[in-house]
Amino acid sequence: MRIERRERVPAALLLAGGVGACLLLLVLGSLLIHSAGAPVAASWLALLKGAFGSRLAISEVLTRSTPLILTGLACAVAFRAQLWNIGAEGQLYAGALMVAALGSGALSLPAWLLLPTLLLAGAAAGGAYLLGPALLKRFLNVDDVVTTLLLNFVMALLVSLLIQGPMHDPLSMGWPQTAPLIDDGMLPRLIVQSRLHAGLLIALACALLVALVEARSSFGLQRRAVGLNAKAARFAGISTTRIAIWTALWSGGLAGLAGAVEVMGLRGYVTGDLSPGFGYTGVIIAMLARLHPGAVPLAAFVVAAVFVGADAMGRAFNVPSYIADVMVALSLFVMLGTSFLLGYRVKK
Repeated sequence: MRIERRERVPAALLLAGGVGACLLLLVLGSLLIHSAGAPVAASWLALLKGAFGSRLAISEVLTRSTPLILTGLACAVAFRAQLWNIGAEGQLYAGALMVAALGSGALSLPAWLLLPTLLLAGAAAGGAYLLGPALLKRFLNVDDVVTTLLLNFVMALLVSLLIQGPMHDPLSMGWPQTAPLIDDGMLPRLIVQSRLHAGLLIALACALLVALVEARSSFGLQRRAVGLNAKAARFAGISTTRIAIWTALWSGGLAGLAGAVEVMGLRGYVTGDLSPGFGYTGVIIAMLARLHPGAVPLAAFVVAAVFVGADAMGRAFNVPSYIADVMVALSLFVMLGTSFLLGYRVKK
């Protein structure tokens, strides 16, 4: 027996693969819910109602999608150029800290200028945080998976140090957080009496921009060439060093922007629990979207719906909240397995 790549995947097989993957996920999710001692059908209904049952529920899903779109894009952009950025979580906090440092009164600018300045500053901080691992990989062949992952823990310690030290808000009654942003530094709300803010529009605009650059620009073509074969790209005259630097700035910038909009749209300050793992979830979203920037918003919306719906399911039937994390992880494994079976076949 041997495994060989399919030259062409029939449309019927693609449809069957998608339906089969959804059914398999439904079965696996039902087993998880059953193992938690909850009624399966009622729990699924509670999940759907919690995610889409009201205007407030949908707005909460969109709010949760906003940072996930940006971290998913950050990972997709990096992975397409063979830069394995597992450190979007750290870059998110780098952007959040920069916004908190500049937006709490350090800059005296009109509102129309302060908002873009803070967003660009957050993106710049995230990009700078990824630049080191990218250069280490390019010039010293240091494993970028290890360096970017470890920098997440370095950033977590740095955040803890700063919010309890130099950046601690003296009016927070001892709670470890930074000083709040001034009112002009906050993003406007899109829907009254909800948490949905203008960061969603920024995230969608970024997805459109990334998709256009990847598909229509010479820079996107060069990045794809480096991602497919760096040696062949160098032979063709493409500067892999330049591509590595700009990819790091671009990917880290998107993750830093996720931290910026999370602070400017919701919290208004930085705490140690600002992100419940948005950076790590971005890796899953990028893989679910098959590294296609245009598909990242849809993947982020689905994952956010699972998280929000699972919260409602947990409140209704006392199902553990980590069930949602397991469901999202299972969806990645099912997607990878389906992609393999669609792309290859077993022959005797």
